[in-house]
Amino acid sequence: MKRRSNLPDKVDEVEQVAGNGLLHRRALLGASAAGLAGTALGLTATGAAAEQLVEQPWGLQIGEDTPAYQTPSKFAKNVVRTLANPKFEPRSSISRTPHHLLEGTRTPNGLHFTINHTGIPEIDPQAHRFLIHGLVKRPLVFTVDALLKYPMTSRPAFVECGGNSVPLFSPKPIQADVQALHGLSSCAEWTGVPLSLLLDECGIDPRAKWFIAEGADGPHLMRSVPLAKALDDAMIALYQNGEPLMPGNGFPMRLLLPGYEGNMNVKFLRRIKLVPSPAMSFWESQVYTEPMPKGKSYNLTFLNEVKSFITRPSPGQDVKTPGYYEISGIAYSGKGKITKVMVSADGGNSWGEAALQAPVYSKAFTRFRMPWRWDGRPVILQSRAWDDQGSFQPTRAEFVAARGQLDTVPPVVAFRNHHFNAVTSWAVDARGKVSHAYA
Repeated sequence: MKRRSNLPDKVDEVEQVAGNGLLHRRALLGASAAGLAGTALGLTATGAAAEQLVEQPWGLQIGEDTPAYQTPSKFAKNVVRTLANPKFEPRSSISRTPHHLLEGTRTPNGLHFTINHTGIPEIDPQAHRFLIHGLVKRPLVFTVDALLKYPMTSRPAFVECGGNSVPLFSPKPIQADVQALHGLSSCAEWTGVPLSLLLDECGIDPRAKWFIAEGADGPHLMRSVPLAKALDDAMIALYQNGEPLMPGNGFPMRLLLPGYEGNMNVKFLRRIKLVPSPAMSFWESQVYTEPMPKGKSYNLTFLNEVKSFITRPSPGQDVKTPGYYEISGIAYSGKGKITKVMVSADGGNSWGEAALQAPVYSKAFTRFRMPWRWDGRPVILQSRAWDDQGSFQPTRAEFVAARGQLDTVPPVVAFRNHHFNAVTSWAVDARGKVSHAYA
């Protein structure tokens, strides 16, 4: 028996642009939205005459005192990061961002993903020192106070672990939510000093082609970075969304390399050494390499390629009844700006172009939205992104053909596969339950 849609007839006036009920994005924009929101799309509102406002207890009493630092409401207590090491055992600690519970494009500081290999160091900013040396004319040591005297700049930028989305290398779809599959990426507004400014003051030796960045935490994690990146958009970040860096995100200072894999954005920055060639450290030669089919691999891969995923609806965010919904998600590229996101509700057989939420920034999260009328039948939802450099998100079949897939299910080799950016698919069954699928 076919389930009857609860959509008013006026929604039929909006053009369907692809199969299984994807509507033209003008339903979300301008006059069309104004004309539809209160009628065809306002499906949960009730008439004022039918239901009067009831005075609730909180409107009849004095509220709580204002804290010195505002924290979320107790009614939002489920909007938290998941911890991969909740018992704090002596191993790496990983926390993942709950994308399915967030909106917009900026990740709150307390929800920004983190990976810390020997815990979070408690660094006294007054005692911390940052050194630039190697192939420079004048090695210099900077204090935090000294850096605060330099001209600073702000920019939004995503940071994504190279191992984000690694469960999708599995031969079968892992049944998990967006947080578990894609939670090792976040986006913030970063404020700090351009690295190029500091290097100019030190004076660059013409023999320098790379630099080594090293952190002040226990492992003294170090990565090699092309010098050209330092002279482009690299930053010594001191602030995150307007406040000092969170301890787990590198307080008191970190390296920010917009678009480059997270491990290279060295936290707790201690020194930068200019060198003629990469160091081929443990992290870049043994960990952050790219396994390829037929036993081959390549390393010194830096860029996080163009990517997108739907956050609503998604596993754990089931649809309740047939009717109108907004499909929403995140797109980003380590090369530049997102220019287009296409959405499919039939497993890639047909596509409609989503609306991009303005403003769209380079190397930052872009929110996309797509109006959708679900008729109660099973569907497969997908998103696919393009950037202004001509790059586009591959299908999973295309990605696997180039990179292969695991023979076993993660986490067996979770840290030897990186940079998964293929299309993610969510299956919606006739009950409205959403699950991870391969299409």
